[in-house]
Amino acid sequence: MYIFKVAVVGAGTMGAEIAQVVSWSGLPVVLKDIDQEFVDRGMSKIRQIYQRRVDRGKMTQREMEEKMALVIPTTGFEEFKDVDLVIEAIPEKMPLKKQLFAELDRVCPSTTIFASNTSALSITEMGEATKRPERVAGLHFFYPASFMKLVEVIQGKHTSEETMDTLVDFATELRKLPVRVKECPGFLVNRVLMAAMGEALAFQEETKVPPEEIDAVIKSGGGVPMGPFTLSDTLGLDIVLDVAHTLHEAYGERFAPTQSLINLVQSGKLGVKSGEGFYKYTG
Repeated sequence: MYIFKVAVVGAGTMGAEIAQVVSWSGLPVVLKDIDQEFVDRGMSKIRQIYQRRVDRGKMTQREMEEKMALVIPTTGFEEFKDVDLVIEAIPEKMPLKKQLFAELDRVCPSTTIFASNTSALSITEMGEATKRPERVAGLHFFYPASFMKLVEVIQGKHTSEETMDTLVDFATELRKLPVRVKECPGFLVNRVLMAAMGEALAFQEETKVPPEEIDAVIKSGGGVPMGPFTLSDTLGLDIVLDVAHTLHEAYGERFAPTQSLINLVQSGKLGVKSGEGFYKYTG
């Protein structure tokens, strides 16, 4: 199956990044959220990514506008009548995802594939909320999706080989590096990443070494673009905590979230999006 048109549901940080990647490949992409303000913010994020390329001389202003024209902003489902693939990028709450997938099942063609950008939740459970579980899979991008090459293609209990092959081919068309993963909590990357991130947070909590010092050491010596505290703030501490709870439940105490992370989320300090997390942000 070839993908001609894509929809992304959820215009937040990851949703906007994914939509930009799809438009960069030359495909039309619908960007949907429940509120026009969220959609506008997502469109602004996409324009910022392209503007950086223009500023660096990697594309012209005209080329940027051509790419932006491929992104269709909406708060409804009118544009979903002919999409071949829907990528879900809403909050990591299973009831919300199941509700969305059931609604998508009603409004999309029977041939449409549904993919979740979930970091850790069950693809099988989402698929069972639809009448097409064989066409439901995980398509997990990593932040920032406009830069990071790896994409996990996750097979649920009912996901067909045809669906998996289609998504692997699609990710390759996006110039990404797809890796096929069977379903388990955290899949491949986050199971490893959250163990390392949790250890860094626990070390900081125990020793009181400033987060910026830990980030600097890990970034300089670990071959990674950002340290664990910067990454957590960028992803959103609420999302990090949700994933930590999922892995804690599945694998036990070694994945237990730190009290410092819990305290920050409970106080509304969610990272970049709220203006403060492990670090403070202005402007």
